[in-house]
Amino acid sequence: MRRYALGLAATFLALAAAPAIPGGGTACAQMHHDHEAGAGDQNEVHTGGPTESPPGAAVYFVDVKNGDTLQTTTILHFGLKGMGVAPAGVVKLNSGHHHLLIDTDLPPLNKPIPNDPQHLHFGGGQTEAEVTLTPGRHTLQLLLADKDHIPHSPPVMSNRITVNVVDSSQPAPQAGREPSPNGARVYFEYPTNGACIPPKFVVRFGLSGMGVAPAGFDKKNTGHHHLIVDSALPDFAQPIPNDDNHLHFGTGQTEAEVTLQPGPHKLQLLFADAHHIPHEPPLYSKPISVFVGTCRPKKVVHKYHHNHAKGRAASY
Repeated sequence: MRRYALGLAATFLALAAAPAIPGGGTACAQMHHDHEAGAGDQNEVHTGGPTESPPGAAVYFVDVKNGDTLQTTTILHFGLKGMGVAPAGVVKLNSGHHHLLIDTDLPPLNKPIPNDPQHLHFGGGQTEAEVTLTPGRHTLQLLLADKDHIPHSPPVMSNRITVNVVDSSQPAPQAGREPSPNGARVYFEYPTNGACIPPKFVVRFGLSGMGVAPAGFDKKNTGHHHLIVDSALPDFAQPIPNDDNHLHFGTGQTEAEVTLQPGPHKLQLLFADAHHIPHEPPLYSKPISVFVGTCRPKKVVHKYHHNHAKGRAASY
């Protein structure tokens, strides 16, 4: 899965107002869309720079909404409608590039957006970025800008949202494992065993008998999902590894977009507590086999022809 790893310190240095860099982000995780943003808050001054934006253009956070809980390092996906994305320095009608404002008010809308830890530039045309935030409450806002980093007129900006960031990188301090209630289970809603799927697909997690809570939140009878890809179940007494074979969904997702290489794969779900440690007894799904690519349809012998070959009329 291709990612843009852009921490707060590195982002504004690497993505300063430089010559155009082709390329953009890839969607890795597409969950519930938050289309609460439009051309900007009604109380803001809608005067931007010399570049016009088309009517109805909107920028928004794809998978984060106001009040969400995030881990210290998380991937944010930027949504845009009514316009296109183009790198900084590239002249293209009805286009621009993203800027992320962190814990700050809007800058002057008729001047270039500052480039510092509170104003992150994505001048390469990225539509997603891995961002690191300190634990605590933070405000986030998206602001689109033209080739010169100047907001459009009228400005295209999201609503400002507040998120709570928790540090869930450390294992649980206690040695014991959280109990799971009788009858609780985790399962795949999609895909199903034997399914043929495209390389990029949405996996949906089913859960009964327990609730979902983000990593770092200790709450009885809750946990969050992990997807095991082409690997055996890990040690239940230890935090689940975090790598390409053990995908964490620590913000409490119940579905996620996943990318796999073509060919056969084995998938399995494993539920875990606030510290990524499986419960006791552990909740894991039956492993399923999927094939990434195009499957040949099975040859079906029609009932009529089967019976006709025996000299009998088919009954429908």
